[in-house]
Amino acid sequence: AVVGPAVAALVDRRPVDPRRYVEPPQVDSLDENPLIRISGWALNPDQRLLEVDTTRPGGPAGGSTPPRIRLAVLSDYDGVTWRVGATYRNAGRILPATEPAPHSTVDEIRQEITVADLSGRLLPAVPTPREVTGARVAYDPQTGTLIRPEGLTPGLRYTVTSARENPDVNLLATADVPAGDAVARVLRVADGVPDPLGRLATQLAEENSAPYARASAIEQFLAEHYRVVADAPSGHAYPNLEFFLVGPRNGGGQQGTSEQFAAAFAVLGRLCGLPTRVVVGFRPRQDGPVRAADAMAWPEVLFDGLGWVPFDPMPRPDEEPRPVEEDFRPRPEQTPPPDVPEPTLEPSPTPPPAAGPDRGADPRGLPAGVVVAGLTGGLLLVAVGVLLVLAGLRRSTSRTRLAGGDPGQRIAGAWREVTDALRLAGHPVGGDLAATEVAEHAARVLAEARDGVRPDPAGQTSTAGAGVVELAGLLNQVGFAPGTATPEQADRAVRTAREYAASLRAARPRWRRLLWSVHPGPLRWPR
Repeated sequence: AVVGPAVAALVDRRPVDPRRYVEPPQVDSLDENPLIRISGWALNPDQRLLEVDTTRPGGPAGGSTPPRIRLAVLSDYDGVTWRVGATYRNAGRILPATEPAPHSTVDEIRQEITVADLSGRLLPAVPTPREVTGARVAYDPQTGTLIRPEGLTPGLRYTVTSARENPDVNLLATADVPAGDAVARVLRVADGVPDPLGRLATQLAEENSAPYARASAIEQFLAEHYRVVADAPSGHAYPNLEFFLVGPRNGGGQQGTSEQFAAAFAVLGRLCGLPTRVVVGFRPRQDGPVRAADAMAWPEVLFDGLGWVPFDPMPRPDEEPRPVEEDFRPRPEQTPPPDVPEPTLEPSPTPPPAAGPDRGADPRGLPAGVVVAGLTGGLLLVAVGVLLVLAGLRRSTSRTRLAGGDPGQRIAGAWREVTDALRLAGHPVGGDLAATEVAEHAARVLAEARDGVRPDPAGQTSTAGAGVVELAGLLNQVGFAPGTATPEQADRAVRTAREYAASLRAARPRWRRLLWSVHPGPLRWPR
Protein backbone atom coordinates (compact mmCIF):
# COMPACT_ATOMS: atom_id res chain seq x y z
CA ALA A 1 0.00 0.00 0.00
CA VAL A 2 2.87 2.37 0.74
CA VAL A 3 4.94 1.56 -2.36
CA GLY A 4 1.97 1.31 -4.77
CA PRO A 5 1.36 5.04 -5.38
CA ALA A 6 5.05 5.68 -5.96
CA VAL A 7 5.25 2.85 -8.51
CA ALA A 8 2.07 4.04 -10.25
CA ALA A 9 3.51 7.55 -10.55
CA LEU A 10 6.36 6.15 -12.63
CA VAL A 11 3.95 4.90 -15.32
CA ASP A 12 3.66 7.25 -18.28
CA ARG A 13 0.11 8.43 -18.87
CA ARG A 14 0.62 8.11 -22.61
CA PRO A 15 0.27 4.58 -24.04
CA VAL A 16 3.37 3.11 -25.60
CA ASP A 17 3.36 3.21 -29.41
CA PRO A 18 4.88 -0.10 -30.56
CA ARG A 19 5.63 1.38 -33.99
CA ARG A 20 8.50 3.37 -32.56
CA TYR A 21 10.38 0.11 -31.95
CA VAL A 22 10.10 -0.95 -35.60
CA GLU A 23 11.94 0.95 -38.32
CA PRO A 24 9.80 0.96 -41.51
CA PRO A 25 11.50 0.22 -44.84
CA GLN A 26 13.12 3.34 -46.24
CA VAL A 27 13.79 4.35 -49.85
CA ASP A 28 16.17 6.97 -51.18
CA SER A 29 15.42 9.74 -53.67
CA LEU A 30 16.35 7.51 -56.61
CA ASP A 31 13.62 5.03 -55.65
CA GLU A 32 11.14 7.77 -54.76
CA ASN A 33 11.44 9.25 -58.27
CA PRO A 34 12.76 6.58 -60.68
CA LEU A 35 11.40 8.63 -63.59
CA ILE A 36 14.67 10.55 -63.69
CA ARG A 37 16.52 7.32 -64.54
CA ILE A 38 14.86 7.05 -67.97
CA SER A 39 17.25 9.52 -69.64
CA GLY A 40 20.31 7.75 -68.23
CA TRP A 41 19.09 4.37 -69.44
CA ALA A 42 18.32 5.85 -72.88
CA LEU A 43 21.97 6.90 -73.22
CA ASN A 44 23.17 3.35 -72.37
CA PRO A 45 20.70 1.16 -74.27
CA ASP A 46 22.85 -2.00 -74.14
CA GLN A 47 23.21 -2.08 -70.34
CA ARG A 48 21.85 -5.40 -69.07
CA LEU A 49 19.52 -4.80 -66.13
CA LEU A 50 17.61 -8.08 -65.67
CA GLU A 51 17.18 -11.63 -66.92
CA VAL A 52 13.55 -12.74 -67.27
CA ASP A 53 11.96 -16.15 -67.81
CA THR A 54 8.16 -16.04 -68.16
CA THR A 55 5.61 -18.83 -67.86
CA ARG A 56 1.83 -18.66 -68.02
CA PRO A 57 0.20 -21.56 -66.13
CA GLY A 58 -2.53 -22.94 -68.36
CA GLY A 59 -1.53 -20.57 -71.19
CA PRO A 60 1.03 -20.33 -73.98
CA ALA A 61 4.64 -21.18 -73.37
CA GLY A 62 7.24 -18.67 -72.28
CA GLY A 63 8.40 -18.12 -75.85
CA SER A 64 5.64 -15.55 -76.52
CA THR A 65 6.17 -11.85 -75.92
CA PRO A 66 6.48 -11.27 -72.16
CA PRO A 67 4.22 -8.68 -70.49
CA ARG A 68 5.28 -5.28 -69.23
CA ILE A 69 7.24 -5.35 -65.98
CA ARG A 70 6.43 -2.61 -63.50
CA LEU A 71 9.11 -1.01 -61.38
CA ALA A 72 7.27 1.86 -59.67
CA VAL A 73 3.98 3.76 -59.66
CA LEU A 74 4.19 7.55 -59.29
CA SER A 75 0.94 9.14 -58.09
CA ASP A 76 2.05 12.45 -56.53
CA TYR A 77 3.06 15.52 -58.54
CA ASP A 78 3.89 18.94 -57.08
CA GLY A 79 4.69 20.75 -60.31
CA VAL A 80 8.37 19.85 -60.02
CA THR A 81 8.73 16.12 -59.41
CA TRP A 82 6.65 12.98 -59.76
CA ARG A 83 7.00 10.83 -56.63
CA VAL A 84 6.02 7.31 -55.60
CA GLY A 85 4.67 8.28 -52.18
CA ALA A 86 4.11 4.62 -51.23
CA THR A 87 3.87 3.12 -47.74
CA TYR A 88 5.74 -0.17 -47.71
CA ARG A 89 5.06 -2.83 -45.10
CA ASN A 90 7.17 -5.91 -44.57
CA ALA A 91 5.43 -8.88 -46.14
CA GLY A 92 5.82 -12.62 -46.32
CA ARG A 93 5.83 -14.93 -49.31
CA ILE A 94 2.08 -14.55 -49.91
CA LEU A 95 1.03 -10.94 -50.49
CA PRO A 96 -2.34 -9.42 -49.54
CA ALA A 97 -4.89 -10.04 -52.27
CA THR A 98 -6.99 -7.22 -53.74
CA GLU A 99 -10.24 -7.56 -55.63
CA PRO A 100 -9.83 -7.10 -59.40
CA ALA A 101 -11.95 -4.57 -61.27
CA PRO A 102 -15.47 -5.89 -61.99
CA HIS A 103 -15.18 -5.67 -65.78
CA SER A 104 -11.76 -7.25 -66.26
CA THR A 105 -10.28 -10.70 -66.68
CA VAL A 106 -7.26 -11.98 -64.78
CA ASP A 107 -4.28 -13.90 -66.17
CA GLU A 108 -1.82 -15.67 -63.89
CA ILE A 109 1.80 -15.01 -64.89
CA ARG A 110 4.88 -16.45 -63.24
CA GLN A 111 8.33 -14.96 -63.84
CA GLU A 112 11.78 -15.91 -62.66
CA ILE A 113 13.83 -12.72 -62.56
CA THR A 114 17.59 -12.42 -62.05
CA VAL A 115 19.03 -9.01 -61.22
CA ALA A 116 22.02 -7.85 -63.26
CA ASP A 117 22.98 -4.14 -63.22
CA LEU A 118 19.72 -2.77 -61.84
CA SER A 119 20.33 -0.88 -58.59
CA GLY A 120 18.15 0.57 -55.88
CA ARG A 121 15.49 -1.10 -53.72
CA LEU A 122 12.51 -1.24 -56.10
CA LEU A 123 11.76 -4.83 -57.10
CA PRO A 124 10.43 -5.30 -60.67
CA ALA A 125 7.31 -7.44 -61.12
CA VAL A 126 4.32 -7.82 -63.44
CA PRO A 127 1.30 -6.14 -61.82
CA THR A 128 -0.23 -7.25 -59.55
CA PRO A 129 2.13 -9.55 -57.55
CA ARG A 130 0.53 -12.23 -55.39
CA GLU A 131 3.47 -14.40 -54.31
CA VAL A 132 7.22 -13.78 -54.10
CA THR A 133 9.87 -16.39 -53.33
CA GLY A 134 13.62 -15.99 -53.18
CA ALA A 135 13.68 -12.46 -51.69
CA ARG A 136 12.42 -10.75 -48.56
CA VAL A 137 10.11 -7.94 -49.67
CA ALA A 138 8.03 -5.04 -48.44
CA TYR A 139 4.74 -4.33 -50.18
CA ASP A 140 2.51 -1.32 -50.85
CA PRO A 141 -1.07 -2.64 -51.33
CA GLN A 142 -2.40 0.62 -52.78
CA THR A 143 -0.12 0.57 -55.82
CA GLY A 144 0.91 -3.10 -55.81
CA THR A 145 4.65 -2.29 -55.87
CA LEU A 146 7.51 -4.08 -54.12
CA ILE A 147 10.86 -3.16 -52.61
CA ARG A 148 13.68 -5.22 -51.16
CA PRO A 149 14.71 -3.37 -47.99
CA GLU A 150 18.31 -4.62 -48.24
CA GLY A 151 18.59 -3.31 -51.81
CA LEU A 152 19.16 -5.13 -55.11
CA THR A 153 22.42 -6.98 -55.69
CA PRO A 154 23.76 -8.56 -58.90
CA GLY A 155 22.80 -12.21 -59.09
CA LEU A 156 19.69 -11.90 -56.90
CA ARG A 157 17.12 -14.38 -58.23
CA TYR A 158 13.47 -14.43 -57.24
CA THR A 159 10.17 -15.74 -58.56
CA VAL A 160 7.01 -13.64 -58.77
CA THR A 161 3.50 -14.94 -59.42
CA SER A 162 1.22 -12.11 -60.55
CA ALA A 163 -2.46 -11.67 -61.38
CA ARG A 164 -2.51 -9.39 -64.44
CA GLU A 165 -5.83 -7.63 -65.03
CA ASN A 166 -7.09 -7.16 -68.60
CA PRO A 167 -9.89 -4.56 -68.81
CA ASP A 168 -12.75 -5.08 -71.24
CA VAL A 169 -11.79 -2.67 -74.05
CA ASN A 170 -15.34 -2.76 -75.41
CA LEU A 171 -16.53 -0.80 -72.36
CA LEU A 172 -13.91 1.95 -72.51
CA ALA A 173 -15.81 4.21 -74.91
CA THR A 174 -18.69 4.64 -72.43
CA ALA A 175 -16.78 4.25 -69.15
CA ASP A 176 -16.78 7.08 -66.64
CA VAL A 177 -13.99 8.13 -64.27
CA PRO A 178 -14.33 8.29 -60.48
CA ALA A 179 -14.28 11.54 -58.52
CA GLY A 180 -14.23 12.65 -54.90
CA ASP A 181 -11.86 12.33 -51.98
CA ALA A 182 -10.99 8.71 -52.80
CA VAL A 183 -9.16 9.77 -55.98
CA ALA A 184 -8.19 13.33 -55.03
CA ARG A 185 -4.55 12.28 -54.93
CA VAL A 186 -4.48 11.31 -58.63
CA LEU A 187 -6.60 14.31 -59.68
CA ARG A 188 -4.55 16.99 -57.91
CA VAL A 189 -3.01 19.66 -60.12
CA ALA A 190 -0.28 21.69 -58.45
CA ASP A 191 -0.41 25.48 -58.59
CA GLY A 192 1.54 27.34 -61.26
CA VAL A 193 0.34 25.52 -64.38
CA PRO A 194 1.85 27.31 -67.42
CA ASP A 195 -0.75 28.98 -69.62
CA PRO A 196 0.12 26.92 -72.76
CA LEU A 197 -0.53 23.65 -70.88
CA GLY A 198 -3.92 24.85 -69.67
CA ARG A 199 -4.95 26.07 -73.12
CA LEU A 200 -3.76 22.88 -74.80
CA ALA A 201 -5.74 20.75 -72.32
CA THR A 202 -8.83 22.88 -72.94
CA GLN A 203 -8.40 22.57 -76.70
CA LEU A 204 -8.06 18.78 -76.53
CA ALA A 205 -11.10 18.41 -74.27
CA GLU A 206 -13.42 20.81 -76.14
CA GLU A 207 -14.71 18.27 -78.62
CA ASN A 208 -14.32 15.17 -76.45
CA SER A 209 -16.86 14.96 -73.65
CA ALA A 210 -16.38 11.27 -72.82
CA PRO A 211 -13.40 10.49 -70.54
CA TYR A 212 -11.94 7.84 -72.85
CA ALA A 213 -12.26 10.19 -75.84
CA ARG A 214 -10.33 12.86 -73.91
CA ALA A 215 -7.58 10.39 -72.99
CA SER A 216 -7.36 9.16 -76.59
CA ALA A 217 -7.17 12.75 -77.89
CA ILE A 218 -4.19 13.48 -75.60
CA GLU A 219 -2.54 10.20 -76.61
CA GLN A 220 -2.97 10.90 -80.33
CA PHE A 221 -1.79 14.52 -80.07
CA LEU A 222 1.46 13.53 -78.34
CA ALA A 223 2.08 10.63 -80.73
CA GLU A 224 1.58 12.77 -83.85
CA HIS A 225 3.46 15.95 -82.94
CA TYR A 226 6.60 15.00 -80.99
CA ARG A 227 9.82 13.11 -81.56
CA VAL A 228 11.69 10.60 -79.35
CA VAL A 229 15.39 11.33 -78.87
CA ALA A 230 17.73 9.41 -76.60
CA ASP A 231 19.87 12.40 -75.57
CA ALA A 232 17.00 14.61 -74.37
CA PRO A 233 17.79 16.05 -70.93
CA SER A 234 15.91 14.70 -67.95
CA GLY A 235 13.22 16.83 -66.35
CA HIS A 236 9.44 16.87 -65.94
CA ALA A 237 8.74 20.05 -63.96
CA TYR A 238 6.24 22.55 -65.37
CA PRO A 239 8.94 24.54 -67.26
CA ASN A 240 10.34 21.32 -68.76
CA LEU A 241 6.91 20.18 -69.93
CA GLU A 242 6.12 23.62 -71.37
CA PHE A 243 9.37 23.58 -73.36
CA PHE A 244 8.66 20.00 -74.48
CA LEU A 245 5.14 20.82 -75.66
CA VAL A 246 5.49 24.27 -77.24
CA GLY A 247 9.21 25.03 -77.36
CA PRO A 248 10.82 25.77 -80.73
CA ARG A 249 11.68 22.62 -82.60
CA ASN A 250 14.96 24.02 -83.89
CA GLY A 251 15.93 24.93 -80.32
CA GLY A 252 15.45 21.50 -78.75
CA GLY A 253 11.74 21.67 -78.02
CA GLN A 254 9.03 19.18 -79.08
CA GLN A 255 11.27 16.19 -78.42
CA GLY A 256 12.10 14.02 -75.42
CA THR A 257 12.19 10.55 -73.92
CA SER A 258 9.29 8.53 -72.58
CA GLU A 259 9.77 10.55 -69.35
CA GLN A 260 8.39 13.71 -70.97
CA PHE A 261 5.70 11.86 -72.97
CA ALA A 262 4.28 10.09 -69.90
CA ALA A 263 4.55 13.14 -67.62
CA ALA A 264 2.93 15.45 -70.20
CA PHE A 265 0.05 12.99 -70.73
CA ALA A 266 -0.56 12.68 -66.99
CA VAL A 267 -0.58 16.45 -66.40
CA LEU A 268 -2.79 17.20 -69.42
CA GLY A 269 -5.11 14.39 -68.32
CA ARG A 270 -5.53 15.85 -64.83
CA LEU A 271 -6.21 19.27 -66.34
CA CYS A 272 -8.99 17.56 -68.33
CA GLY A 273 -10.45 15.94 -65.19
CA LEU A 274 -8.93 12.47 -65.64
CA PRO A 275 -7.36 10.60 -62.67
CA THR A 276 -3.88 9.76 -63.94
CA ARG A 277 -0.55 8.42 -62.76
CA VAL A 278 2.86 7.61 -64.25
CA VAL A 279 4.37 4.12 -64.26
CA VAL A 280 8.06 3.32 -64.72
CA GLY A 281 8.99 -0.14 -65.89
CA PHE A 282 10.24 -2.30 -68.73
CA ARG A 283 8.75 -3.63 -71.95
CA PRO A 284 10.99 -6.57 -72.94
CA ARG A 285 10.69 -7.85 -76.47
CA GLN A 286 11.33 -11.47 -75.51
CA ASP A 287 12.42 -13.63 -72.60
CA GLY A 288 16.06 -13.31 -71.68
CA PRO A 289 18.03 -10.12 -71.06
CA VAL A 290 16.12 -6.95 -70.25
CA ARG A 291 18.30 -4.04 -71.32
CA ALA A 292 18.20 -0.33 -70.62
CA ALA A 293 16.64 0.22 -74.05
CA ASP A 294 13.58 -1.68 -72.77
CA ALA A 295 13.05 0.80 -69.90
CA MET A 296 10.21 3.24 -70.40
CA ALA A 297 7.52 5.25 -68.65
CA TRP A 298 3.85 5.20 -69.56
CA PRO A 299 0.70 6.89 -68.22
CA GLU A 300 -2.40 5.19 -66.84
CA VAL A 301 -5.98 6.44 -66.40
CA LEU A 302 -8.46 5.14 -63.80
CA PHE A 303 -11.92 4.16 -65.13
CA ASP A 304 -14.95 3.04 -63.14
CA GLY A 305 -15.33 -0.74 -63.22
CA LEU A 306 -12.20 -1.21 -65.36
CA GLY A 307 -9.36 -0.14 -63.07
CA TRP A 308 -6.14 1.45 -64.29
CA VAL A 309 -5.84 1.39 -68.08
CA PRO A 310 -2.41 2.07 -69.70
CA PHE A 311 -2.01 4.44 -72.66
CA ASP A 312 0.84 4.75 -75.16
CA PRO A 313 1.52 8.36 -76.24
CA MET A 314 4.84 7.45 -77.89
CA PRO A 315 5.26 8.23 -81.63
CA ARG A 316 4.80 5.43 -84.11
CA PRO A 317 7.97 4.16 -85.83
CA ASP A 318 8.90 5.71 -89.20
CA GLU A 319 6.36 8.53 -88.86
CA GLU A 320 7.49 12.11 -89.19
CA PRO A 321 5.88 14.27 -86.47
CA ARG A 322 3.63 17.08 -87.58
CA PRO A 323 4.57 20.58 -86.34
CA VAL A 324 2.66 21.57 -83.24
CA GLU A 325 1.93 24.98 -84.71
CA GLU A 326 -0.39 23.41 -87.28
CA ASP A 327 -2.89 22.26 -84.61
CA PHE A 328 -2.18 24.45 -81.59
CA ARG A 329 -1.85 28.19 -81.87
CA PRO A 330 -1.83 30.56 -78.89
CA ARG A 331 -4.88 32.78 -78.79
CA PRO A 332 -3.99 36.42 -79.52
CA GLU A 333 -4.94 38.91 -76.83
CA GLN A 334 -6.84 41.07 -79.32
CA THR A 335 -7.64 40.35 -82.93
CA PRO A 336 -6.39 43.24 -85.07
CA PRO A 337 -8.79 44.62 -87.65
CA PRO A 338 -8.21 43.43 -91.20
CA ASP A 339 -6.00 45.67 -93.28
CA VAL A 340 -8.47 46.54 -96.06
CA PRO A 341 -7.77 49.65 -98.18
CA GLU A 342 -10.58 52.16 -98.15
CA PRO A 343 -12.23 52.69 -101.54
CA THR A 344 -11.81 56.07 -103.20
CA LEU A 345 -15.16 57.65 -103.99
CA GLU A 346 -15.88 60.69 -106.11
CA PRO A 347 -17.76 63.41 -104.24
CA SER A 348 -21.37 63.77 -105.27
CA PRO A 349 -23.75 66.61 -104.60
CA THR A 350 -26.00 66.23 -101.58
CA PRO A 351 -29.57 65.63 -102.68
CA PRO A 352 -32.13 68.07 -101.38
CA PRO A 353 -34.08 66.84 -98.34
CA ALA A 354 -37.37 65.24 -99.19
CA ALA A 355 -40.47 66.87 -97.93
CA GLY A 356 -42.12 64.99 -95.12
CA PRO A 357 -43.38 65.18 -91.61
CA ASP A 358 -41.09 66.57 -88.92
CA ARG A 359 -39.43 63.84 -86.84
CA GLY A 360 -38.15 64.65 -83.39
CA ALA A 361 -35.95 61.52 -83.07
CA ASP A 362 -33.13 60.01 -85.08
CA PRO A 363 -34.73 57.44 -87.42
CA ARG A 364 -31.70 55.16 -87.10
CA GLY A 365 -32.45 54.20 -83.47
CA LEU A 366 -31.98 55.28 -79.88
CA PRO A 367 -29.35 57.86 -78.93
CA ALA A 368 -25.94 56.45 -78.00
CA GLY A 369 -26.18 57.80 -74.45
CA VAL A 370 -29.38 55.86 -73.80
CA VAL A 371 -27.83 52.62 -75.10
CA VAL A 372 -24.67 53.04 -72.99
CA ALA A 373 -26.68 53.87 -69.88
CA GLY A 374 -28.92 50.84 -70.42
CA LEU A 375 -26.00 48.47 -70.90
CA THR A 376 -24.18 49.85 -67.86
CA GLY A 377 -27.27 49.52 -65.69
CA GLY A 378 -27.88 45.99 -66.89
CA LEU A 379 -24.30 44.96 -66.09
CA LEU A 380 -24.57 46.50 -62.62
CA LEU A 381 -27.78 44.60 -61.97
CA VAL A 382 -26.16 41.34 -63.08
CA ALA A 383 -23.13 41.99 -60.86
CA VAL A 384 -25.32 42.78 -57.85
CA GLY A 385 -27.40 39.66 -58.51
CA VAL A 386 -24.27 37.47 -58.66
CA LEU A 387 -22.99 38.93 -55.39
CA LEU A 388 -26.32 38.35 -53.68
CA VAL A 389 -26.42 34.75 -54.90
CA LEU A 390 -22.85 34.14 -53.67
CA ALA A 391 -23.65 35.66 -50.29
CA GLY A 392 -26.77 33.49 -49.98
CA LEU A 393 -24.86 30.33 -50.91
CA ARG A 394 -22.10 31.15 -48.42
CA ARG A 395 -24.65 31.67 -45.62
CA SER A 396 -26.44 28.45 -46.52
CA THR A 397 -23.16 26.51 -46.52
CA SER A 398 -22.16 27.85 -43.10
CA ARG A 399 -25.63 27.15 -41.68
CA THR A 400 -25.53 23.58 -42.96
CA ARG A 401 -22.10 23.02 -41.45
CA LEU A 402 -22.77 24.55 -38.06
CA ALA A 403 -26.42 23.64 -37.43
CA GLY A 404 -27.04 20.40 -39.32
CA GLY A 405 -26.21 16.84 -38.33
CA ASP A 406 -25.05 15.25 -35.10
CA PRO A 407 -22.51 16.88 -32.72
CA GLY A 408 -19.58 15.24 -34.54
CA GLN A 409 -20.69 16.65 -37.88
CA ARG A 410 -21.16 20.12 -36.37
CA ILE A 411 -17.64 20.02 -34.87
CA ALA A 412 -16.22 18.99 -38.25
CA GLY A 413 -18.21 21.81 -39.90
CA ALA A 414 -16.82 24.31 -37.39
CA TRP A 415 -13.30 23.16 -38.21
CA ARG A 416 -13.97 23.70 -41.94
CA GLU A 417 -15.16 27.23 -41.16
CA VAL A 418 -11.83 27.93 -39.43
CA THR A 419 -9.71 26.52 -42.29
CA ASP A 420 -11.79 28.44 -44.85
CA ALA A 421 -11.24 31.64 -42.84
CA LEU A 422 -7.48 31.02 -43.00
CA ARG A 423 -7.69 30.61 -46.77
CA LEU A 424 -9.75 33.78 -47.14
CA ALA A 425 -7.13 35.63 -45.09
CA GLY A 426 -4.36 34.40 -47.39
CA HIS A 427 -2.83 31.90 -44.94
CA PRO A 428 -3.92 28.42 -46.10
CA VAL A 429 -2.71 25.33 -44.28
CA GLY A 430 -1.04 22.33 -45.85
CA GLY A 431 -2.61 18.90 -45.89
CA ASP A 432 0.39 17.43 -44.06
CA LEU A 433 -0.28 19.26 -40.78
CA ALA A 434 -2.01 17.72 -37.78
CA ALA A 435 -5.05 19.43 -36.28
CA THR A 436 -3.05 20.76 -33.33
CA GLU A 437 -0.42 22.22 -35.71
CA VAL A 438 -3.18 23.89 -37.74
CA ALA A 439 -4.62 25.35 -34.53
CA GLU A 440 -1.23 26.82 -33.54
CA HIS A 441 -0.89 28.26 -37.05
CA ALA A 442 -4.38 29.79 -36.80
CA ALA A 443 -3.58 31.42 -33.45
CA ARG A 444 -0.36 32.95 -34.83
CA VAL A 445 -2.17 34.26 -37.92
CA LEU A 446 -4.82 35.98 -35.80
CA ALA A 447 -2.24 37.52 -33.49
CA GLU A 448 -0.21 38.76 -36.46
CA ALA A 449 -3.29 40.24 -38.13
CA ARG A 450 -4.25 42.12 -34.95
CA ASP A 451 -0.81 43.38 -33.97
CA GLY A 452 0.56 44.04 -37.46
CA VAL A 453 3.81 42.17 -36.63
CA ARG A 454 4.72 38.52 -36.49
CA PRO A 455 4.34 37.39 -32.87
CA ASP A 456 6.54 35.06 -30.93
CA PRO A 457 5.15 31.50 -31.39
CA ALA A 458 5.64 30.96 -27.69
CA GLY A 459 3.76 34.15 -26.76
CA GLN A 460 0.20 34.64 -25.64
CA THR A 461 -2.63 34.35 -28.15
CA SER A 462 -6.09 35.82 -28.15
CA THR A 463 -9.14 34.14 -26.69
CA ALA A 464 -10.34 33.21 -30.19
CA GLY A 465 -6.95 31.70 -30.99
CA ALA A 466 -6.99 29.67 -27.78
CA GLY A 467 -10.48 28.46 -28.62
CA VAL A 468 -9.20 27.05 -31.92
CA VAL A 469 -6.70 24.95 -29.98
CA GLU A 470 -9.61 23.49 -28.00
CA LEU A 471 -11.53 22.97 -31.26
CA ALA A 472 -8.59 20.94 -32.61
CA GLY A 473 -8.89 18.66 -29.58
CA LEU A 474 -12.60 18.20 -30.23
CA LEU A 475 -11.86 17.38 -33.87
CA ASN A 476 -9.38 14.69 -32.83
CA GLN A 477 -11.98 13.32 -30.42
CA VAL A 478 -14.52 13.08 -33.25
CA GLY A 479 -11.99 11.41 -35.55
CA PHE A 480 -10.64 8.84 -33.11
CA ALA A 481 -13.67 8.32 -30.85
CA PRO A 482 -16.77 8.72 -33.04
CA GLY A 483 -20.06 9.20 -31.24
CA THR A 484 -18.56 10.57 -28.01
CA ALA A 485 -19.06 14.30 -28.70
CA THR A 486 -21.84 16.01 -26.77
CA PRO A 487 -24.21 18.78 -27.93
CA GLU A 488 -22.55 21.17 -25.48
CA GLN A 489 -19.16 20.51 -27.05
CA ALA A 490 -20.67 21.06 -30.51
CA ASP A 491 -22.20 24.39 -29.41
CA ARG A 492 -18.85 25.48 -28.00
CA ALA A 493 -17.11 24.51 -31.26
CA VAL A 494 -19.63 26.53 -33.29
CA ARG A 495 -19.12 29.61 -31.09
CA THR A 496 -15.35 29.25 -31.40
CA ALA A 497 -15.49 29.03 -35.20
CA ARG A 498 -17.76 32.06 -35.49
CA GLU A 499 -15.66 34.13 -33.08
CA TYR A 500 -12.43 33.21 -34.87
CA ALA A 501 -13.78 33.97 -38.35
CA ALA A 502 -15.26 37.28 -37.14
CA SER A 503 -11.99 38.27 -35.42
CA LEU A 504 -9.89 37.42 -38.47
CA ARG A 505 -12.27 39.27 -40.77
CA ALA A 506 -12.27 42.36 -38.53
CA ALA A 507 -8.47 42.52 -38.78
CA ARG A 508 -8.58 42.70 -42.59
CA PRO A 509 -8.62 45.99 -44.57
CA ARG A 510 -12.05 47.50 -45.22
CA TRP A 511 -12.28 46.50 -48.87
CA ARG A 512 -11.25 42.93 -48.07
CA ARG A 513 -13.94 42.74 -45.40
CA LEU A 514 -16.50 43.66 -48.05
CA LEU A 515 -15.36 40.78 -50.28
CA TRP A 516 -15.15 38.26 -47.42
CA SER A 517 -18.83 37.24 -47.48
CA VAL A 518 -19.09 36.89 -51.28
CA HIS A 519 -15.81 35.10 -52.00
CA PRO A 520 -16.72 31.90 -53.94
CA GLY A 521 -13.76 29.94 -52.63
CA PRO A 522 -15.49 28.06 -49.75
CA LEU A 523 -18.09 26.77 -52.22
CA ARG A 524 -15.51 25.01 -54.39
CA TRP A 525 -12.44 24.38 -52.26
CA PRO A 526 -11.73 20.63 -51.85
CA ARG A 527 -11.84 19.15 -48.38
